[in-house]
Amino acid sequence: MLKIATVNVNGIRAAFRKGMDTWLEQANPDVVLAQEVRASEEITSELFGDDWQVVVNASQLKGRAGVAVAVRKSSPWYLADSQADTVPVEVPQDGGRWLEALLTRENQGGKEDAQLRVISAYFHSGEVGTEKQDHKMAHLERIGKRLEQLMNAGTSSENTEPLVLVAGDFNVVHTELDIKNWKPNHNKRAGVLDEEIAFLDRWREQGWVDVARTLAGQVHGPYSWWSWRGKAFDNDAGWRIDYQLATPALAALARTQQVDRAEAYDQRFSDHAPVVVSYDL
Repeated sequence: MLKIATVNVNGIRAAFRKGMDTWLEQANPDVVLAQEVRASEEITSELFGDDWQVVVNASQLKGRAGVAVAVRKSSPWYLADSQADTVPVEVPQDGGRWLEALLTRENQGGKEDAQLRVISAYFHSGEVGTEKQDHKMAHLERIGKRLEQLMNAGTSSENTEPLVLVAGDFNVVHTELDIKNWKPNHNKRAGVLDEEIAFLDRWREQGWVDVARTLAGQVHGPYSWWSWRGKAFDNDAGWRIDYQLATPALAALARTQQVDRAEAYDQRFSDHAPVVVSYDL
């Protein structure tokens, strides 16, 4: 099994101070796709330690955004190549939000090496009626074009269909099942707007599979983000905005999913919880 986790760390230095290293040890993921790292590749690599291969696409804006891919060296998969900002960057706010990494597994018995493309993605949060929302919608449009390219381009020598995973903080809920309080937020707050949800609908029609939803079934949640304010975490008044979106060939290999929700408010290392999926690869 290949265990892949995605998590918005809300600042990688703060996350490690608050216990992310303990979670890494206990959860034991093979691959971590991190968003909002807000740090350089050098700092992020130092925090993960010598047991990991780490690559970072840092934001042009200091202290903002930034995405990372970390691969445990003991995994049979290793980081073969990476590309930052394959989605065109047109404004500084779009930098540090997309990082593609090609993972390779050496096969035995004369077979060709297997390849898996993983992408750590951090979408804009947006804000209704402001320029922030304009940036978000423009970026979603550009992401859609890249997703179409990825769906149509093979990345594995062993499969006729590509093995690609796009995971991260999308900052959009898809349906009423993905947010505790749908009615007060629907079409009133960024992340719950029909114009944003339409992109997720479009990507599903292209063939992309929401792996966690498929495995969890049609249930409320499991949520992955809760506000720091009030009793949102204690009351599980959350949002499911962290996704693992896979091509059909990869989605068919997904076996288990879980959200590593902290046991208590004061044990959280981020306002997001890791979304972890195991793939039979």
